[in-house]
Parts: sequence; structure tokens; C-alpha cells
Amino acid sequence: MQMTMRWFGPGYDPVSLQHIRQVPGVTGVITTLYNKLPGEQWEESEIKSLKETVEKAGLKLSGIESVNVHDAIKTGSSERDKYIDIYIETLKRIGKQDIHLICYNFMPVFDWTRSDLAKPREDGSNVLAYDQKAIDAINPDDMFASMSRQSGGHTLAGWEPERMARLKELFAMYKEIDEEKLLSNLAYFLQRLMPVCEEYNINMAIHPDDPAWPVFGLPRIVTGKEKLLRIMKLVDNPHNGVTLCTGSLGTNPKNDIPDIIRALKGRIHFAHVRNVRHTAPGVFEESAHLSSDGSLDMFAIMKALYDIGFRGVVRPDHGRAIWGETGMPGYGLYDRALGVTYLNGLYEAIDKMS
Repeated sequence: MQMTMRWFGPGYDPVSLQHIRQVPGVTGVITTLYNKLPGEQWEESEIKSLKETVEKAGLKLSGIESVNVHDAIKTGSSERDKYIDIYIETLKRIGKQDIHLICYNFMPVFDWTRSDLAKPREDGSNVLAYDQKAIDAINPDDMFASMSRQSGGHTLAGWEPERMARLKELFAMYKEIDEEKLLSNLAYFLQRLMPVCEEYNINMAIHPDDPAWPVFGLPRIVTGKEKLLRIMKLVDNPHNGVTLCTGSLGTNPKNDIPDIIRALKGRIHFAHVRNVRHTAPGVFEESAHLSSDGSLDMFAIMKALYDIGFRGVVRPDHGRAIWGETGMPGYGLYDRALGVTYLNGLYEAIDKMS
């Protein structure tokens, strides 16, 4: 298992590589060119510089999260081939830098969605939280403003101001897009990518929708076991795989995550392992990684990953804001470091038991 942490890059992440390097067991980071908009070409010199920055700190650049997908690709508009060509060229440049993992999502308009980015918990920490009634009370046009007010001045991943300024246009683009059309557009995109993925041994790892149900009437196609298996069959190539995000899949208590892991054997290229606590239907909050602090059995999840032979890249996902730390919502250093230690402890115990 290759333990990593997410790092948003120079000038964007208040957590330093030097601090990440001090977390026991962390060997690499998952990062990106955070200033790049969907559809924008990545320059090889920028990728090379980012990799050198990471390696200078004694870490490995273990993968990219994310090379964001342009809405023309998701909607299958007349411009999609142009943007797929740009994406392919970016993949080539990433592959030339000996980077072989890409996490991406195919969510329409909005990326991950929360109603509260700093909900106080009984232990004094703050967490990301979701309440469907609160979301239903928000006009979609006001959703970006709501998220921005709570962001602490940080640009949130997947909530680029340049895109969000075009919300009405984006909703219009998706007006005729249902789940079947979105799936078809995903298949077209992946089929175009597979030759370059094979040439450079790049694994595409689709991230589940968060939360795992439609928001504002927009379709969701990566929500559970059956849909994930369908995506694997649509483009039946080992380079078409999954980012197994326990927090996103765990938003729906009906998702049996250890069962999903076992069903996806051989197609999980990346794992985000975190916990969530369900408090009512459509209401959840993020929690510490510890099983007893949330609703997910983290031992069973790590055991399932071990049992299928997954030895790939793992990272703790969102953490609580604890001990007075401020920073990018969900991505402080302290609680994620605790998560690393807990997950490494589970893995060591499982390995020795086996």
C-alpha cells in the first residue's frame, strides 16, 4: 500500500510538503496544477517543475487529482473532440514525466456538494456536512456564493470561479442530458483515451459522485456498485478504473462498501479512505477516520482492499478542522495525519494477521 496525502500545490495549499513529509508512513502526494481550468492544455515544463518540487521534499508524485474534464465532453457538444484532443495531449505530457495515475470525475455542473463547510461537532472540531433540506432551500444560482462564503478565502477544488460565473449557461448545457446520455458521453471519452493510456501505462480512476444521488435535478452516474460495474464494462480495459472513495460512496448508507471493493477487484487504481456519520435520511457529516466516530466499518474496508490484493495508492480523505487549525475546508494537516496513522495501523494489523 502506497500511503499519500493530497497537496494542492505551491501558492494554494497552506500545508507544506515539509510537514507532509513528517507524517509517518507517507511516501508521496497526490497533486495537480491547481490553476488549470477544465479544457486548458497542461505544459510539460509545468508538470516537470511540479514533480521536481515534490521530489525535492523527499516525496513521490504518486498521481494527479485532477485533470478536470470540460463540460463539452460531459455533454457531448460539437466541441467535445477538440477538448478530448487537448486532454489526450495533457495525458501524454503527464506520462512522459513517469506519472501513471489520473483521478477525475464526471459530475455535471457542481463537483462535491455540501451545505456546511464548518459544522461544529460535540468534540469542538469543525467538519463538512450535508443536509438535503438545506440544499433544497438554496437556489442553484446561489450555490457557488454559499460555498464561497464558507471557504475561508480558498478556491475549492471543482468550484472554479470562472466556471461558476457561467452557471445559467452550464445548466442550459445539461438540460437535455440524462443518465444514459451522460454514460454514453463518458464511454466515448474513455474510448478515445485508452490508446494513450496503454502507450504510457496511465490508469484513469473515476471518482464517485458526492453525494451519491442527484443534486438540483442533475444526473449522477457514479453512485454505487451496479453503476460502477457498468462503467467498467462499457470500456472493458484495465486502464479504465475507479477511485474507491469510501466517503462519497458512504453518503448512501445502502452502499455496502466492502462488497463494492470485492466486486471491483482489479479495477481499483486509487483509494480515498475516510468515514462519515449519518444522522438522518439525506443528512450526514464527515467524521474522524476511526470506525466508532462514524457510520463506516474502516477495518472491514481496509480488510476488503487487502483481500483483493490492492497494493496501490491510498490517501486519507477529508479531515476535521481540529486543534485550532485553519485552512482549506477538509484539508488541514492534523486530522488527516491522524487518519494516516490509523489506516496504517489497520493495514499493519491485517497484514500480520494474514
